[in-house]
Amino acid sequence: MERRLAAILVADVVGYTALMGADESGTLRRLTDLRREFLEPLIDEHHGRVVKLMGDGLLVEFASVVDAVACALAWQHGVAVRETGADEGRRLQFRIGINLGDVIVEGGDIHGDGVNIAARLERVADPGGICLSDDAYRQARGKVDAAFEDLGEQTLKNVAEPVRVYRITRAGGRSGTARAPLAPADRPSIAVLPFVNVSGDETQEYFADGITEDVITTLSRYRSLLVTSRYSTFAYKGRAVDVRRIANELEVGYVIEGSVRKANSRVRIAAQLVNGSTGKHIWAERYDRDLEDVFALQDEITETIVARIEPEVGAFEGRRAKQKPPQSLDAWDYYHLGLACLYKFTADDNAEAQRLFQRSFEIDPGFAAAHAWFAYAIILGMVYFDTEPESAILDAALHAAERGVALDSQDALAHFTLGRVHLVRGEYGLAVAELETSIELNPCLAQSHCGLGDAHAYDGRLRDSISHFEEAVRLSPHDPYRWGFYGYRSLAHLFLKEHEAAAEWAGRAARISNSPSWAKAHLVAALGHLDRTAEATAAVCDLLRLKPDYSIGFARRHLFFVKDRAQLEHYLDGLRKAGLPE
Repeated sequence: MERRLAAILVADVVGYTALMGADESGTLRRLTDLRREFLEPLIDEHHGRVVKLMGDGLLVEFASVVDAVACALAWQHGVAVRETGADEGRRLQFRIGINLGDVIVEGGDIHGDGVNIAARLERVADPGGICLSDDAYRQARGKVDAAFEDLGEQTLKNVAEPVRVYRITRAGGRSGTARAPLAPADRPSIAVLPFVNVSGDETQEYFADGITEDVITTLSRYRSLLVTSRYSTFAYKGRAVDVRRIANELEVGYVIEGSVRKANSRVRIAAQLVNGSTGKHIWAERYDRDLEDVFALQDEITETIVARIEPEVGAFEGRRAKQKPPQSLDAWDYYHLGLACLYKFTADDNAEAQRLFQRSFEIDPGFAAAHAWFAYAIILGMVYFDTEPESAILDAALHAAERGVALDSQDALAHFTLGRVHLVRGEYGLAVAELETSIELNPCLAQSHCGLGDAHAYDGRLRDSISHFEEAVRLSPHDPYRWGFYGYRSLAHLFLKEHEAAAEWAGRAARISNSPSWAKAHLVAALGHLDRTAEATAAVCDLLRLKPDYSIGFARRHLFFVKDRAQLEHYLDGLRKAGLPE
């Protein structure tokens, strides 16, 4: 017999028989939808495996107790949110038991006391509650921010020895577990269909499947998206079905489809993002690569595809929100309208973005991303526009950013914004730590690489910073924020006194339509140091047309967080040489 140590989660619907008696078809449909739309993606996200469905329950295996507890907390929270609108007598609720134990493996199934104890712990749990064995508790304590109550030793049916049981009495704010209370139905939903192997060689099927699974897994790291599990989408493998029908059956707004063709030492991968309701393509791209290291290539292609898809969905959601009448806007709509304003990078739009983000989390106080981007809009107002960097404003930004992380500490964007807030507060070590956490949670998030590069630049690690700017551009070459990738890199070259490179990258940033005055200011500083007088004069005129009150004093006040004052003075001296007023 094959044995292994596993974290086992058993979940069961409370009062299932009564629910079925009251509304058999409705209960079954709602439970099926809940599994497909929320539970299976959630389990995938926490690296779990559904061993089997057991009528109204599930048996799930994890390699880590922390992952199992994280999943359980998010499970109970998410189900509670989804069922808020249901009649009290028909709400779906779960009991969950978690154990760490030895299991017997038989094909895809698992057996033994490890499973039996988890099942008995589920019976001890309250409706909507979670109980852990002593072994599981020892692994989870201190690693999730939750309060545990020791229920003492319990005699469990068909278990020879008493088991000490712990009950979770409160999920803490920074548990790293619960999703923001934004219900799954309120987020854009997306299904990744199995990529088609068009090589004419059935032995290459594994490569196409590998690309598909990697795209699903990596997309799931974006907390703003609800990604359908592979179990649902792989049911369509090899079937010629209209995309609109698939979207309707899976109840998703977007579908990704693609193909893989391998020939000799070359591979061509095509991917498309499709509007599920209309069948129209939103985005399409083709990638041609040399096939050297197959796994490295698979990672590169996956990262590239995913980094393109998330901004495209965000932009599409923003356009959709603009078309809705004001009285029908919800938290998600206000959030995307805020993002659309933020990316215009003007003072008025920044103020409007702050108002919209605030409105979003007023409607839904648990919407982590709205708090996080409210914080980011505040600091952009201080750095790019006319908000003076006062301590009260810095504290407000920190409070909002910390709130975002507290609500969803697995959200890479929340850690990104907290890192950016720490940077403008001059807390360089904390900034780097948060941005590194963001990248660990989502290596495909181009903004986090850019932010880490910027933090390194201000902290004096200039060569390290440039590699992160390069990675940001590689991941998202068409990002609405890409002027920042170029502009921050130009500043790093300025600090290194590499003025030709600084002028080149600042020029690229300045040519992007939504770039703010700083991109043009970096170009002015670089040209000033290069003594290219005519170009510098033209750049100064261009800068003052965009921001008439720009001056050396303005730059000094708004670059208040530069750690090395010599770097700041070098920058200001470039502006001075170009002819900007004091």
